[in-house]
Order: sequence, then C-alpha cells, then structure tokens
Amino acid sequence: MTLLQLRYIVKIVECGSMNEASHELYISQPALSSSVKELENELGIEIFTRHSQGIALTVDGAEFLTYARQILDQTDLLEARYRQVRPRKQLCRVSTQHYMFAVEAFVEMINSIDSDEYEFTIRETRTRDIIDQVATLQSEIGIIYESDFNKRVLSKMLREKHLDFHPLFRADLHVFIARTNPLADRAMVTMKDLEPYPFLQYEQGEEGSFYFAEEAVWPDYSPKQITVSDRATMLNFIVGLNAYTVCTGIDNEDLNNEKIVSVPLESDESMLVGWIVNSRTKLSHAAELYLDKLRQVVSSHGYSLIEQEPGEQEPGEQEPGRHRGNS
Repeated sequence: MTLLQLRYIVKIVECGSMNEASHELYISQPALSSSVKELENELGIEIFTRHSQGIALTVDGAEFLTYARQILDQTDLLEARYRQVRPRKQLCRVSTQHYMFAVEAFVEMINSIDSDEYEFTIRETRTRDIIDQVATLQSEIGIIYESDFNKRVLSKMLREKHLDFHPLFRADLHVFIARTNPLADRAMVTMKDLEPYPFLQYEQGEEGSFYFAEEAVWPDYSPKQITVSDRATMLNFIVGLNAYTVCTGIDNEDLNNEKIVSVPLESDESMLVGWIVNSRTKLSHAAELYLDKLRQVVSSHGYSLIEQEPGEQEPGEQEPGRHRGNS
C-alpha cells in the first residue's frame, strides 16, 4: 500500500467517478482501476462497487477512506513543515434541506476560516439525496428534520446506511406568508385559514414520499398546490402568488422581512432539526467549525439547543423552541 494509492482513492471519491478522477490525476483510467484493484486485493476488501451508473463506496470502503484521509492529512503536515510546500486546502461539504439558517452558518464558518485556500460545498437538495450523499461521504454533514410522522422511516434508513442523527433543536411549526396576506397579523393560523391560498412544497423526486417531505404537515385539501426545487423560487412565489409553505419559522436577511413574515401554525406536530453524519468517519476541522457556527446561529434566532451525547435519547420533557419574534 502506498501514499499514491491513498491519494487515488480520495480523488475518486471527490470526483465521483473513475473517469473524472483519471483526468485530474493525469493517468489513464485502466491504470487507475488497476491500482485500486491491487489495493483491494492486498487488503482483502472491496472499496468500491462498480455498476453501469458509476461507482459507490462500500461499507468497508467508507471506513478505509476515513483512515486514508487521516494519513494523508498527517503526511501533508510533515511536507508543509519540512519541505515548505503549500498545505492541502481545507475541505467541508454539507448537504441540507432548504434552511436559511444552515446557509447563514456556512457563511459564518467561511468568514472565520484562517486559510488562504479552501474548497467548500453546500448543497440544498432533496431529503433522500442528503442521506445518500452523507452515506457515500460526498458530504460530511447533512441537515434534516425528524417528526412523529417520519421518524420511524427515517431512523430505519439511517441505521441501514450507518448514519447517526444528532438533534440540534426542536421547533414549533410556522408558515411563511406574504406580509400583504390578510393572515399576516394573526397571532396564529390554522390549515383551514390557509385553504384559499396556494400551498408550496419542495420537490422530492420520483422516489420521494411524504416521509421525505420538508414540510412537516400538509393541508387535507389544497385546490392550489405548487412544487418547487429551490428556495429562491419558493420565496418569489410566496410574494408573487400570495402562497404559503410550512417551516421552522427561522428567518434571516435572505428572507425579505418587508415582504415575507413567519406566523405560528396551530398543530400538534413539531420539527426536530438535527445533523447526520457517517458513523465511520471523523469530522474535519472545518466541519466541526461549521457545527459550532450552526449552533450559534440557531441560538441567535431564539431557539434552545438540545445538548445530547451520541446514542442518547431525546429528553422527553424537552420544551419546543420558539421564535422570539412570535413568542
């Protein structure tokens, strides 16, 4: 086993395919595949599964990648110390449901990084994709929520993919509506109140189901319903079509408070928002920093953090967090 082979494995995971990795490494694809195969034979494990649509890490491969990255990090530190070469770029990849606070924390993390070079990725995407991306280590961290409705299905999927869910905060449900909406000044609204207005939801793909929806509740009957794939479109439709969507209620500067407000929604349901991570990995420094910034951002919006050790159950008497502006 060589350091070069370890770099090959990491590059293949970063690129997502043998073909793209071979181009970036300036070697032929057959030579790259042969090197990987030699390493697999030497270790007696299968690092990648090959199929018509590309490659994916196996369970053994995900564990191996963790150790490979640690070795390469230490090697780069040695080279930087004694050869005066440039250290590796700081890396952090996050996949998240469409939460403005997750993006706000990402900005805070980047602003606090003391590095001349970095390579960061944040993906606002579908729930199933978030889970798959963290499982295959395309992302270090995923931001999703659990509810009484989806918890059983999500928990089963996370266990099967060796992912751990860490609760961050619990939020009562709110809706985002236009400030010009007649319901905007209400202390609380019901789904019945919202029935005349278009209901907005995030698209979850052909394999999506209610269990993967970003909206914790839905109207029993909605004569007007629109599915979107990005947050900017969602916010534009709220203003332009006088529509609404169900959310945590956390807003920030991205939410034009002159045009959009969050109003508490009468519901027995709530959202337990948290982060998921591959149980076989060790988070990078940048990922740890992102989680610190995420906690700070959530606290700054008036929500109580859930302090939880890995493996603990959520406290049964935990009081749901409430948005200060709507308390």
